[in-house]
Amino acid sequence: MSQSLSFSPNLSFKGEGQKHGYASFSSNANQLKFSFRHKPKTNTSVSPCAVATEIPTHWYNIIADLPIKPPPPLHPKTFAPLQPQDLSHLFPDELIKQETSSEQFIVIPDEVVDIYRLWRPTPLIRAKRLEKLLDTPARIYYKYEGVSPAGSHKPNTAVPQVWYNAQQGVKNVVTETGAGQWGSSLAFACSLFGINCEVWQVRASYDQKPYRKLMMQTWGAKVHPSPSNLTESGRKILKMDPSSPGSLGIAISEAVEMAALNEDTKYCLGSVLNHVLLHQTVIGEECIKQMEALGETPDVIIGCTGGGSNFAGLCFPFIREKLKGKINPLIRAVEPTACPSLTKGVYAYDYGDTAQLTPLMKMHTLGHEFIPDPIHAGGLRYHGMAPLISHVYELGFMEAISIPQIECFQGAIKFARSEGLIPAPEPTHAIAAAIREALHCKESGESKVILMAMCGHGHFDLPAYEKYLQGAMVDLSFSEDKIQASLANIPQLS
Repeated sequence: MSQSLSFSPNLSFKGEGQKHGYASFSSNANQLKFSFRHKPKTNTSVSPCAVATEIPTHWYNIIADLPIKPPPPLHPKTFAPLQPQDLSHLFPDELIKQETSSEQFIVIPDEVVDIYRLWRPTPLIRAKRLEKLLDTPARIYYKYEGVSPAGSHKPNTAVPQVWYNAQQGVKNVVTETGAGQWGSSLAFACSLFGINCEVWQVRASYDQKPYRKLMMQTWGAKVHPSPSNLTESGRKILKMDPSSPGSLGIAISEAVEMAALNEDTKYCLGSVLNHVLLHQTVIGEECIKQMEALGETPDVIIGCTGGGSNFAGLCFPFIREKLKGKINPLIRAVEPTACPSLTKGVYAYDYGDTAQLTPLMKMHTLGHEFIPDPIHAGGLRYHGMAPLISHVYELGFMEAISIPQIECFQGAIKFARSEGLIPAPEPTHAIAAAIREALHCKESGESKVILMAMCGHGHFDLPAYEKYLQGAMVDLSFSEDKIQASLANIPQLS
């Protein structure tokens, strides 16, 4: 625990009552101090949360610091490296620039920071009661993103995506959503900028989570179950399986199809792509400062992974510090056993959607035709992993495990009954992994610092808790034959 965190001298922060702030190095090479034009008032003796009051002024782009750059995306028809203009029918110009950027830091527009202030900075909380329940010498911290208006980390990218679309004069955006966290976040952002929003929600989640649908509608969005009869790709799936539970890959196909057919409409994605992961790094940048203020350095960092934006948002800034040799935490991704793209998928070029409308991305994939069983963590039911996370995983800077949903909900109940917060089904995977680590510390006597991503609350996921509490929940896994059949249909590229 003698290591200390370091920060880029180019990275500044914004906070209430504070126009600009900056980090500066001290004359002692082994120490780092921060100076701000307006020093925030903090009282770390009262609570281990919200110890830093600054909002970052820059997003962090990990591509700039990787020793080997990630493979480029490919055109879905020609298989040639994708050019920026190939994305112009889907995204506004500034998001395309961010998607292809190799700059280390990208300025967050002031207008976006002003909206971030509705909920940022988010609290870093020490789970002392959970530690006591587990009787562990480990110290467990969680970065809680459930305080946002939509109840998750998703507005961190929804707001800038909609803002850039509004700046380009776009009037309509379309998207997909699994659990509904992303769809409700985009609907929220669209309501702030007067843009029309249309959402295709995975059928399994559409049925399981009606209040997420109502949140989207309250913020003015149109919501359709996916697969639907409104698109060619949806009709094709329904013809093969009228009772299809849907998947994120199918919902993406429907939304992308609508954007491609309408010149006045752009597409927004809630995870996977570089610019989405970029926007989420406000989580990790804040957390680095908060842990420094507490005098802590994480030994293990844990986050759930579906498409990967929540995990990347917390972990990428810490990986930067790890690459500098300043810290050396174990970084662990946790995925559901029913959709294990990192632990069971192959690293290959594959489509991001079922209908093969999106560019090909080099990622860990179960195959674009893979439809996971309808687990309650709807946000983790994606056939692939973010290309950047897949690349970082291949470079050996992180590890991955999978955990079945019953163990996840067992952990969620322990967390809720000790810490008071009811987690969304997605971060229960991080909680279960953190509990495993804490119990290992109990056996070994190690007092590790465990940091986990708590990406959202579960207030609209109570039917899942009802199933668990009634003993009706079952563990869903994957069929090896089903995955192999899906993988057989991915493009065979050299």
